[in-house]
Formats: sequence, C-alpha cells, structure tokens
Amino acid sequence: MAAQLTRRNFGKSVAAAGLILASGAWPRAVRAEGAKFRLRYATAFPADHPGVTQIQEAAAAIAKDTSGLVDLQVFPNSQLGSEPDMFSQVRAGALDMMSTSGVNQTVVPVGGINAIAFAFPSYDKVWAAMDGELGNHVRAKFEKVGLFVMPKMLDNGYRHITSSAKPVTSPDDIKGFKIRVPGNQLWVTTFKALGAAPTPINFGELYAALQTHVVDGQENPLALINSAKLYEVQKYVAMTGHIWDGHYIFANLARWNGLPEDVRNVMLKHLSDAAERERADILRLNTGLVENLTKAGISFNEPDKAAFRDALKAGGFYHDWKEKFGPEAWGLLEKYAGAL
Repeated sequence: MAAQLTRRNFGKSVAAAGLILASGAWPRAVRAEGAKFRLRYATAFPADHPGVTQIQEAAAAIAKDTSGLVDLQVFPNSQLGSEPDMFSQVRAGALDMMSTSGVNQTVVPVGGINAIAFAFPSYDKVWAAMDGELGNHVRAKFEKVGLFVMPKMLDNGYRHITSSAKPVTSPDDIKGFKIRVPGNQLWVTTFKALGAAPTPINFGELYAALQTHVVDGQENPLALINSAKLYEVQKYVAMTGHIWDGHYIFANLARWNGLPEDVRNVMLKHLSDAAERERADILRLNTGLVENLTKAGISFNEPDKAAFRDALKAGGFYHDWKEKFGPEAWGLLEKYAGAL
C-alpha cells in the first residue's frame, strides 16, 4: 500500500463502512471539519512532552495520508480526566484512544510487568522485550478485555526518586518516606518492600501535593520532572532508575475494528513512527536535562542500585510478583532481563 491513500483507492474501504456518497462522488475538499472518522486521543502527558508533540505530528500525517478523512484530536495534560478515568472511558467506548502505563494493571495485571523494579538495565533490553515477545504477550491479554494496543510503546523513561528535605542515597533513606506513586499495586508494593510509605496520587494533583507537603517526594522520569516543573517543589534527584516506564497506546477494540482496514494501516504506520521518534526525543532530552535541572537548583546523586535490588529480594518482592504474573510471563521477562 502506498504511504498516502488517494480518494480512489480509499473508496472500497469507506464504501464498506457505508460512508461514501450514494453517487460515489467525493466532495471537492475534505478538511478536519468534514472528516468521516473523528477520534479523540487523551493523555496525562503535559502539552510540551514528546509523548504529545509526536502524536500531534502523527495526527497531521494521518489526516494528510487519508486525504482528510481522519481527524485524530489530541488532548494532553489530563484534560479529559485522570488516567484511571480516561482508561475506563476507552474501555467503555466513550473515548477512542489514550496512552498510559500503570493504571492498566487494574484490568490486565501483566500489563505492568515492564515496571518490575531494576529488571531492565538498559534500553537495548527494554526495546528487545517490549517490541518483542514480552510486549506481544501483554498486547494479546489486553485484546481479550476489549482493547487494541499499538505495537510500539512510547518511552516514559527510567524513573528516579525526588525529595525535598534530604537526598536519597540508600534504601535506609526512604524508610517511612511518604512518596507519591501511581495508583497501582506494583508501584505500591515496590516501595512498601523498601520500607517507604507509598501514597497513590493522580499525576495532575502531584505538583500541589509536593508543594503542600502531603508527600515528601515522588518518582518519575527526568522528562516529566522537567515538563511538569516538579523542580520548583523538589530539591534532590536520586538517579535510581528503579523502573523503566513506558506508555502503551490503547484504542477501544470495537472502535478500532470498525475503522476501514486502510485507515487502520495508515494509523499503525504513523503512530509507530511517532513512537520511534518519541523514544529518540526522550533520549536526547534526558541527556541534557541533568545540566538544565542542576541550573534550576536540583542536586543529583547516584545511589548504589544493587543495594535497592537486594532489599527488594530480601523482602520477597520478586518471589511474590513471579507468583502473581505466572511462569509464562515471568519467563519472558527473564529472557530479556536475566534472572531476578
């Protein structure tokens, strides 16, 4: 199939959906307001995050290559609700698409397996796993609950711990530490096993929670620490890289399957390309953010990751999650991550 669909070769698919004019003639011009397929895509990422800007570029390319038949509208910054709310909306069909990570675990537990702490030491392991067999295993599980998952994930980055009162240098420093985490059990149990006091808070409420000291700190990738301006209410960043976090791009399965095949193919191409570009953007961002955040007043330190991993192992963290995920999924994880 050519990269750009013409009105002529698009006709068969659109006719099958009952959306072509009875005469078979096309309008002279098709703009966004005349789009036949209006799709809403939501995310908690801030508007200037690569997970938004690259999807917006993909939306423009999709409109062009479908001759204006598809209008993919992107809503950043939790405009359409919290991540759990948006995820529920996509499952119910009230929202067409979204990107998210942790909240999906409430529906498909293995959806969070990429976030097993200290599983992936480097990006080559991450992408081999998530673009390969482990990712395919997870995507198949989501399809069974009415969700289509794009084949390429967005990179949310390696997560690091921030604090306001003192730097985190070892597991001892987070004993009793009130830390904001996403609202899912994998994150909660990770920090409970380390002796912290994990507190689930929606991302949109995080800045205020840090500012008012509802929590002592939080954990997020550098790109989000920067784009959400968390450096204004935090002083220290411990480069723990404890979790690699990625966003799946979800679509309501019935809505997705209801689109003509040509539309789906164009969307798959451009959303996959967008994910690849977004990954490169995050890598470039993170390279320069340590310097930029240091200038903004943040102090960085490099804790011993082995000490954190040993503490998790001693607390039964890996043993418990292996039982929860089951031998098949855990075997695929260890294929790429090594023995845990």
